[in-house]
Amino acid sequence: MNRRTVGFLSLAIFTVVAILHFIHFENWITLPEQLLFISRWIVIVSLVVFALYKKSLTTWILVAMAVGVELGLDFPAFTLNLQFLSKIFLRLVKTIVAPLLFSTLVVGIASHSNLKQVGRMGWKSILYFEVVTTFALVIGIIFINITKAGEGITVPEKLLKELPHSSEKQMQEKMIAVLDSAHIAHPPDLLQRLPDAAPKTWQDHILDIFPENIIKSIYEGNVLPIVFFSLVFGISLAMLSEQKKRPLLEFTESLSETMFKFTNIIMYFAPFGVGAAIAVTVGHLGIDILKNLFLLLLTLYLALFAFLLLVLLPIALFIAKIPVKKFIQAVKEPASIAFATTSSDSALPIALENMEKFGVPRKIVSFVIPTGYTFNLDGTTLYLSLASIFVAQAAGIQLTFGEQFMIGLSLMLTSKGVAAVPRASLVILIATAATFKFPLWPIMAIYGIDELMDMARTSVNVIGNTLASCVIARSEGEFDDQKALAFEAE
Repeated sequence: MNRRTVGFLSLAIFTVVAILHFIHFENWITLPEQLLFISRWIVIVSLVVFALYKKSLTTWILVAMAVGVELGLDFPAFTLNLQFLSKIFLRLVKTIVAPLLFSTLVVGIASHSNLKQVGRMGWKSILYFEVVTTFALVIGIIFINITKAGEGITVPEKLLKELPHSSEKQMQEKMIAVLDSAHIAHPPDLLQRLPDAAPKTWQDHILDIFPENIIKSIYEGNVLPIVFFSLVFGISLAMLSEQKKRPLLEFTESLSETMFKFTNIIMYFAPFGVGAAIAVTVGHLGIDILKNLFLLLLTLYLALFAFLLLVLLPIALFIAKIPVKKFIQAVKEPASIAFATTSSDSALPIALENMEKFGVPRKIVSFVIPTGYTFNLDGTTLYLSLASIFVAQAAGIQLTFGEQFMIGLSLMLTSKGVAAVPRASLVILIATAATFKFPLWPIMAIYGIDELMDMARTSVNVIGNTLASCVIARSEGEFDDQKALAFEAE
């Protein structure tokens, strides 16, 4: 059999099994659970066979996601043992980020010695990011007001779990644990009486851009200080004489190429990490979780789709002027990795590599995409505006559109520098609820399905940043149309 035949066969098997499940769930015919179980695994086997014929990493990632969903549904207890695979993948990827950003940015700046272009790209990028994230903010507010997903919501008891604490509270918990282990008496409500970290001001957000210790920034995974350090380092290197500049420039070029090869090796582990991440998510949450919060989830997905269709697509067609089909091929792999792992960091290396193959010069793609991870969180901004209004609706708090927009603007500012890791935006949402005197219980409900919501918004973050690199490259007159048209996914 050839690849096309196997593909049609897999599609046919999937269709038959889907019909069987529909008939069963509609109670038209009651089928044995064992039969349904076997039929689903036949679909999985057919997909694996198709992936063997396709020989594509993207295909293997998508198949691994399907396997993960099925494992999560059928063996939820077992899938908790698979979490270490997704953690291994994320750890491996995190080792790439700092050296890859440093080497690509330094090479991009120092090898061209065109410092005026760096400044020009900077203000163009910031202007573009702020305009696009404002559109995302407005779309999120509009959609949550249309669906009113927060009104009349019933929160299942199992969702009322403990929310993630700030780093300050986590440190206080450790201190109290030490006191307990040492049998030192303390008030039982000591943790509640201790003050939490004050919310960051706009001055704090500006300070976060500048690294006090670059090793600390690398350790903590703070992208923006790494970017700033690399930019200044690259500018400094560009100002040296050719004789003094050449050895270090050759080293960073070699480091850059090595890290891309490093990325290629790690990506072979992606199907295992991605499949495990999906399995743990489904096994942890289950499918029934959508019954109470399906409307909120649907609202987010519709709003993100509208943002892609109404904002990013016109930008791709009329501003970036890129071949959209080829662009989709270039972003589907990093977007699918981001979707499965709910981490933008995990998609960064392959996003940088694919956009360079797509025709964006390395000096631009290595500047725009990492900077966008701080300033251009389209999906996260949309989600935060939508979720904050959902919290108010669930609490019965009536807000005017002006009040909603002001809340959204504050979120757009406070979300800058949000770590590109799962569930980081929840801390921002909790801080916003405290600022505007919203109750926390709706956020507890959101926390229950946040993994499912994080998948979509993280993917949109990645798509938005890859498109931004095309926009800046086009504005600089350096986009390679021939490479874009010739792009083929591996």
